[in-house]
Amino acid sequence: MINDNKTILKISDWVKGVTRNDELIIGFIDSMNIIQEAVYVVVAESDNEELIGKTIPLPIKQVESIPSAKSKDAGQLEFLIDLALSTGDKEWFNELSAELNSKKQSVN
Repeated sequence: MINDNKTILKISDWVKGVTRNDELIIGFIDSMNIIQEAVYVVVAESDNEELIGKTIPLPIKQVESIPSAKSKDAGQLEFLIDLALSTGDKEWFNELSAELNSKKQSVN
């Protein structure tokens, strides 16, 4: 799916956007509805704390892709692990845990 910035969005991409109530959100795409031109975003951060951890629909025109960092530090990985736990994503949790363990072993 392509947004107004001509960026191709796909499931698991990190995005930022604004809800219809002008609430800023940052999260990742859980699913898409091409017919309605909407993405369903699992909210990781928001100025409305009640949205954190919830999946909300947003029009594709209201989201912008966040470029992924090549390398995450331990703090970022721990935050993402907590998010994976809160969303029940076992596969992502295992992937992040392995990355964190690898990073810790390379430091020692």
